[in-house]
Amino acid sequence: MQIPFGGRVRSVQGHPPAKGAVVTLQGPRVEVEGRMTLNGETLEAEAEQLCATARWCYARGWVPATSGNFSVREGGRILVTASGLDKGLLTREGLLEVDMHGRVVGSDARPSAETSLHLVLYEARSEAKAILHVHTVWNTLLSGLHAETGHLTLTGYEILKGLDGVRTHEHVERVPILKNSQDYVELAEGLRAALHQYPGAHGVLLSKHGLYTWGESVAGARRHLEALEFLFEVEGRR
Repeated sequence: MQIPFGGRVRSVQGHPPAKGAVVTLQGPRVEVEGRMTLNGETLEAEAEQLCATARWCYARGWVPATSGNFSVREGGRILVTASGLDKGLLTREGLLEVDMHGRVVGSDARPSAETSLHLVLYEARSEAKAILHVHTVWNTLLSGLHAETGHLTLTGYEILKGLDGVRTHEHVERVPILKNSQDYVELAEGLRAALHQYPGAHGVLLSKHGLYTWGESVAGARRHLEALEFLFEVEGRR
């Protein structure tokens, strides 16, 4: 079934949709709220936001020397940064489509070596639609300093309310810290265990490596990233 962008859905399988209802079809997703949006168009819009966020991270010095990786998903489709790209120059062409098993769709290029970690995060955090991974000075330092504890505790700061579901500065945010490894199968298993152990965490640190955070949109993931990095710097400067 094909519906032109901006058109109206008169019926689905012979039944008119209720006003304000969300109707899901095989293929495109149709939102009936006076207008409709296709899956592909939603994903492409978020992909552009992801590239803009990657360039913003580069400008802040958060993804030096082609480090970091970024992804966005809609349903079973995932767009992730290709391996070895300068994030300060990232455009839509630098994103590869992979499925939920990490298999590249329609390209011979290699996705980021850490794509398996994105897949674990999407599986464990079903609400996540975007993932950002950066290598900043403060997350690198603090993840090494607190590695033996297994997590970094953040509490008492007003900016904690920038994290989804947090309503007070008294919130205790525990960011798990994993031992870094070049064995991505081992790292993926460690990440899966950490996400289970810390169900309320809004990010995960890899020791002396970097931060993974996520959100229900690219904008939500960027808000989490900015809040966590602010808190890391405050903790580091205390």
